[in-house]
Formats: sequence, structure tokens, C-alpha cells
Amino acid sequence: MSLPIPPLTLDPLIGPALGFRFAVFFFAGGAVPNPIDIRFQRVSGLSASIDTTTIIEGGQNLYTHRLPTRVGYANLVLERGFVVGSPLNLEFNAAMSLFKFAPSNVIVTLLSERHLPLAAWLFIKAYPVRWATADLDANDERLLIDTMELAYTRMQALRI
Repeated sequence: MSLPIPPLTLDPLIGPALGFRFAVFFFAGGAVPNPIDIRFQRVSGLSASIDTTTIIEGGQNLYTHRLPTRVGYANLVLERGFVVGSPLNLEFNAAMSLFKFAPSNVIVTLLSERHLPLAAWLFIKAYPVRWATADLDANDERLLIDTMELAYTRMQALRI
């Protein structure tokens, strides 16, 4: 006798998480959250990888040894509609115009349909490395998008 296959569900407790409900929190000075800059259209760069070095063993021609050396991270890329009067814009302006950096911790939180946290990614000592605004085009009625890219010291994935 075979057991029935349970139906697929989008219930956050037993089904797959959906990636369109999220918030981004910047912690100025490492502790105080910025309540204005939390809404973004897209977040990418949630990844880490282990760098390796290859060791060749003398007389062994069938394989090499690959040993871990360090953890590497992709830059955190945030995209949102063009915003005026944002503290985050001031930080990016200081970095790009004055070469002054104030690293902050950033947490990206995946939310359930009830807006409860399901998972999070903590980025420690994040600082701006790239800022771009989409092209201005009089023939295109598209939302103007800012792309902000941050480097950071370390990422910690949190499963809540």
C-alpha cells in the first residue's frame, strides 16, 4: 500500500518560500536602523563561496588535492526606484564624492505573507562600491532605477 503524495503548498511553514516579500535594513553605527531605506525592487548577491588552492602530489597523476583557503563573497546589489532625500543616498554621496566611508551592518529579511521573518542575511561592515542610475530616455516611460552595490567584510545567513 502506497502513501498518498501531499499536495504542493505555498504555506510558509511547509511549502517553498516566495522571494518577492523582503525588506532591507541599514544599521547606522552598527545599531540604529534606518527606517526610510527599507524598500527595494531587487536584491542580488546573496552568495558565498569557498576559495581553494590546488596541491599537486608528486608521482600522483590521477588527481590533485584541492584545499580550502578562505571564504569569498559577491557584492550585495540593491535596486530601487529613484529616491530623493534618503540617508542612504547621503552615505553613497559621501563615499563617491568625498571618499568618506561609514560602514554599516545591513540585514536583508525574507518575509512571509503575514510579514513575519522567514530568513535573513546579515552583511557586516558594508560600504558603497558602486552607484548607478538608469539611462534617461524621453522615448521610454519607465521607472527610473538606482542600483547600489556594497562590499562587506562578512555575510551570515540566518534561518529563522
